[in-house]
Amino acid sequence: MEKNTSLFRKKTVEQILKDAHANENGGLTKILGVRDLVSLGIAAIVGAGIFSTIGLASYNGGPAVSLLFVFTAIACVFTALSYAQFASTVPVSGSAYTYAYVAFGELFAWIIGWALILEYAVSNMVVAISWSKYFVSMLEGFGIVIPGYLTIDPGSAADAFQKLQSTGMESLSAAEKLGALAYQTAPTIGGFHLILDLPAGLITALVTSLVYIGIKESRTASNIMVILKISVVLLVIFAGAFYVKPENWTPFAPNGVKGVLSGVAAVFFAFIGFDSISTTAEECRDPQRDMPKAMIYCLMICTVLYVLITLVLTGMVNYKELNVSDPLAFVFQSIGLDFMAGLISVSSVIAITSALLVYQLGQPRIWMTMSRDGLLWKKFSKIHPKFHTPSFATVVTGLVVGIPALFFKMDFFVDLTSVGTFFAFILVCSGVLYLDHSGISKQSKFRVPYLNGKFLVGFGLLAAILGLAFYGQDIVAEWKGLTVSEIFEHKFLTVIFWITWIILSVLSFKHNFSILPVAGILTNLYLMTELGASNWLIFVIWLAIGLVIYFSYGYKKSKLAGNVE
Repeated sequence: MEKNTSLFRKKTVEQILKDAHANENGGLTKILGVRDLVSLGIAAIVGAGIFSTIGLASYNGGPAVSLLFVFTAIACVFTALSYAQFASTVPVSGSAYTYAYVAFGELFAWIIGWALILEYAVSNMVVAISWSKYFVSMLEGFGIVIPGYLTIDPGSAADAFQKLQSTGMESLSAAEKLGALAYQTAPTIGGFHLILDLPAGLITALVTSLVYIGIKESRTASNIMVILKISVVLLVIFAGAFYVKPENWTPFAPNGVKGVLSGVAAVFFAFIGFDSISTTAEECRDPQRDMPKAMIYCLMICTVLYVLITLVLTGMVNYKELNVSDPLAFVFQSIGLDFMAGLISVSSVIAITSALLVYQLGQPRIWMTMSRDGLLWKKFSKIHPKFHTPSFATVVTGLVVGIPALFFKMDFFVDLTSVGTFFAFILVCSGVLYLDHSGISKQSKFRVPYLNGKFLVGFGLLAAILGLAFYGQDIVAEWKGLTVSEIFEHKFLTVIFWITWIILSVLSFKHNFSILPVAGILTNLYLMTELGASNWLIFVIWLAIGLVIYFSYGYKKSKLAGNVE
């Protein structure tokens, strides 16, 4: 085979399909239909977001946050359409990693694959730690108390004890008092306090075992949990509707547009997950037909549920009372319906378990696909002869998620989830523009509806600039008060956003780009500007580690290099 030394060597659609079919004997089991895919999508989306972050978003934005869910859903639809086109063109596992291999070449494929590993792993660490908190709370409701040193991370317990020593018991919050007590009562081995979040580790091990055993069992468990949690969400909506006081919806946007938009990151986190469907493409009976339908269906269902539940929550109590970690249970407790609050507490454990299952299902399939291409060690692409799952990759995923979940704080991981996701979404939307431009779209069984953006992208830019000039005096004044170094430190992504819009306006005029993928790129890039700089620093460090692995192993061993066995 002729050697190919380019960093941007690409795989054709035919190559990817050939490689996938070569693995069919003794490979993954094709059993998923549209209903199963929609169920997996809802399982991933309706997780920790609706049971926790929805409260904070409502507290900041008031009832108008219901409109933010619609706006964010529209942004996700642009991306989902792009994912759907790729899934119908390249119906194999690997998600955005595989799509980038076709559109941008190997180096970009590696970067996005490595980013997805971070996204899925970090998401599951957050979900596992969140599950632990809900599970411990639920058990306490039944009178079962687990020792505090087995339900908290060592850092939080040590910090709480240190604060107790320096400032006294009166200065501690309720959570810090529990942390300090856990530190004091924990058994010690050689002066080391034995403290860990045992439920987070155990649920990760349990879910990993289920994913290891097979896709059929995972599908069945997911379907049952989705039916249960959707039933509870509908019960909350219909039961809560009888306690809505319309005066609570006034004012509708108490903190203005800024207050509503401050919930963007939290609301977007509530939608993350629809892309995980694409990792199961090789286990679908007809991925080219079913993937696009499933992505759109689950987004539509979840958006309607989110909007209704936000209106009910903000109608039942004043938005100012919703800054709590368990808003659904809280509103029913506040009106004396403790039975409903208890039911929600149990269902939140089920909801978060199903989200954990879907992410734990997705990540090994990305490892597997990267390994199949030669970019990771061969062991990662090994399929279990009996269970027909990527066995080694599944076990590694369990360890990568489970061990940090035992010992780290949730705060450390939360925003990192969104960084990798936005990065993947932007590349997938950009990839559709490449498919259209290169003519590969002709092979797609589903295509993003084409709306010529030749003039629309530029007109949109002009309208945004005029809107800032006439209605954004506060924003303009803020920018004028910043030094160059402050702009670079705090507003760098915003500058990138405007530069990208200018470039896309020119390219759209020149190449007649479709407006929908362009809108996907811009909305995701705008949402990215809401994330903190520290998250980007960790993300850059993660990418640097990934590039070291790529250049020391993947670049040489890649099947496209032409020098592998």
